[in-house]
Amino acid sequence: MLRLATSRLLLPAVMAASLILSLAYWWLDNGPHEIFGTAMFGLLVWHVYTNRRWFVTIRIGRYDARRWAVVIIHTWLAINITVLFFTSVLISRSVLSFIQLTDNVSVIELHWFSAYWVVLIIAIHIGSHWKRVMATTATVLRLSPSRIRTNSLRLFSALLLASGTWSFAVLGVSTKLMFGYSLEFWEFTASVTPFFAHWTAVIAGVAVLSYYSMAALRSAGKPRSHSNNCAT
Repeated sequence: MLRLATSRLLLPAVMAASLILSLAYWWLDNGPHEIFGTAMFGLLVWHVYTNRRWFVTIRIGRYDARRWAVVIIHTWLAINITVLFFTSVLISRSVLSFIQLTDNVSVIELHWFSAYWVVLIIAIHIGSHWKRVMATTATVLRLSPSRIRTNSLRLFSALLLASGTWSFAVLGVSTKLMFGYSLEFWEFTASVTPFFAHWTAVIAGVAVLSYYSMAALRSAGKPRSHSNNCAT
C-alpha cells in the first residue's frame, strides 16, 4: 500500500512541486533553481522507468481518439523535456559550472519557453491519468463509493477550473506559450505565496479540463448499441 502511494502519488507530486519551484528563478536565484531542476529530471527518469510498460504496449491494441490524444501529448512532452534538458546543460552556471558551454540569450529564452510548455503539458498529462490517481487515492484511504463525495469533487473541479482560468490570465501564460515577450514580471519582493498559488491553480485548472476532455473522447469512442426494431 505504501509503495503504491509513493510511486503513484507522492513522488509525482514532488516532481510537480520541483517544477513549480524552478519557475521562481528570480526568487530562488540560479543555484537553487538548478538544484530543483536537477531533482525534477531525476524524478522524471524514475517516473519513466516505473512506467516503462507503457512504451512496450504502445503498438498493441486498437487506437481510438483518446489513445491518439494520449500519444500526441506524450510525444509533445518528450520533445519539450528534451529541449529543456539540453538547454539546461548548455547554460548551467551552478550544477555543471565546470562545463558551462554558452550564455547565449537565444538558448536561455528557448530554455524558458520550453519550461512553460512542460508545465502545461504535464498538467494535461495529470488530467489524462486523473482517474488512476483517484482510484489509487481511494485504495490507499480505503474509501468506498459515495454520491455526495462525487458531487462535491465535481463542484470543486469547477472551482479549480475557474481559478485556473483567472491565474492563467494573471501570469500571462498564453504569451509565454506563444514564444512572445512580456514586460510583466512577478514582483517577488512584494509577495511570493501568490506566485506559487497561481501556478498551482493553472496546473489544476488545465488538469481538470484535460480530464473531462479525455472523458468525452472516451465516451465518443465507445460503440453505440443499436436497437433492432422491425416495423410490422
